[in-house]
Amino acid sequence: MPKEIYLVKVGMSMTEGMVSEWFIPDGGEVKKGDLVYALETEKVNLDVDAEYDGVVKHAVEVGVTLEPGDVVGYIFQADEEIPEDLVGADNGTTSKTSVEDKVVHLEAAKETVPVVVADQSPKVNSDGRVKSSPAARRLALELGLDFRAAEGSGPGGRIIERDIEALAGSMREKTPVQLTTQASFKASPLAKKLAETRGIDLAYVSGTGPGGRIVQLDVENAEISVTSASSERGVTAELSSGPHAGDVVPVKGMRKTIATRMHQSLMESAQLSMDMEVLMDDAVKMRTGLVEEWAAEGIKPTYTDLVIKACAKALTSHPMMNSQFSIEAISLLEGVHVGMAVALPEGLVVPVVRNADKLSVKDLAAETSRLAKAAREGTLGLDDYAGGTFTVSALGMYGVDSFTPIINSPQSGIMGVNRLYDGMEWEGERIVKSKKMNLSLTWDHRALDGAPAAEFLVEVKSLLETPFRLLV
Repeated sequence: MPKEIYLVKVGMSMTEGMVSEWFIPDGGEVKKGDLVYALETEKVNLDVDAEYDGVVKHAVEVGVTLEPGDVVGYIFQADEEIPEDLVGADNGTTSKTSVEDKVVHLEAAKETVPVVVADQSPKVNSDGRVKSSPAARRLALELGLDFRAAEGSGPGGRIIERDIEALAGSMREKTPVQLTTQASFKASPLAKKLAETRGIDLAYVSGTGPGGRIVQLDVENAEISVTSASSERGVTAELSSGPHAGDVVPVKGMRKTIATRMHQSLMESAQLSMDMEVLMDDAVKMRTGLVEEWAAEGIKPTYTDLVIKACAKALTSHPMMNSQFSIEAISLLEGVHVGMAVALPEGLVVPVVRNADKLSVKDLAAETSRLAKAAREGTLGLDDYAGGTFTVSALGMYGVDSFTPIINSPQSGIMGVNRLYDGMEWEGERIVKSKKMNLSLTWDHRALDGAPAAEFLVEVKSLLETPFRLLV
């Protein structure tokens, strides 16, 4: 019996999706673990790999909307017969050929049909990025290589892990110099993170910071030429870190999904926002101590982690904010699962910290770090997106003082985290310097009114201003 290829269900809330691209052509051979198709849903895009070896037979065309669990294709084993038409195969009227006969037929065709060699040069997306697998980018980063210098042998010229291994081998043969890593360059942490995300080799970025230090702006403005290895192969094209003025960027994939969902969220709910100032002096002191305390374990809590924990704790006593609205009823959700928005070059993803109210600050910081790293590397699992009941979105690292986050439907609220800044407080008749932060809350007025929304925000503020309560 052929093995069925299903439309994978991504999270509990997924209701439909489609095959946006077949990586293996109809009748093509696949190995277990190879990418077989690209899944596009209303929330996320995901590359799905094959669970078996065999010959792939498509059952649906690209772009057809289906429900989770629907069959999109089959994988036939070497000793199985393959129907020419899957629809006809259902009633037993279609003639069939074995895999061996198919191979013989293809071999015979090669003698009469001119062979067209596929272009294996790295394929560039509409946003200027080269198509590559997460595993390939991780390996290239570890070896200190620019992954774009590799020749893509994956579907559609996609660069995969074995291409990076081949590139590393060729470079070792050409030079005895040990390969360096991104970490060896004099660059700010933000610059290193951005370079990792965009696949930029810091060796080819000029630093404008103090002492030639590479800062975030240098990476954003970098025009990166291909590595010296590419030059030795005669490659002269230059790749940029993103689209340029005058480009026309197609609205598809993740960008189309985000655009559709955000517009739908605004059209289908009554969203209002409010800001509130939070005194962060004690939170800053506590975080500094926790960073030192957990340094040996590699756990570094962020201010966003503290906000997530404060929101999770407040949601347990303000269940209307942890709800979903429908015309018939408002469902107050039992679990507190907080989504954390992570910005990627191709768009925004929202992995979920499950049971955030029950996690210690230490465990929560470890989990948010894992999710953010997996998001950047493209290795988030299906369950990492599932079941969010509230969302936290942070723009403070960009110096933002206030913004209006859009609710991640069907949730009823989202908290925006702004920058930490130097403010002033009165101490008797004396003005003293203090650390402050603005929080921006957007809520669905259909689910709850302004007063209960403000009460929720006040509790979050209170928890951050007395942060020892987050530890108990």
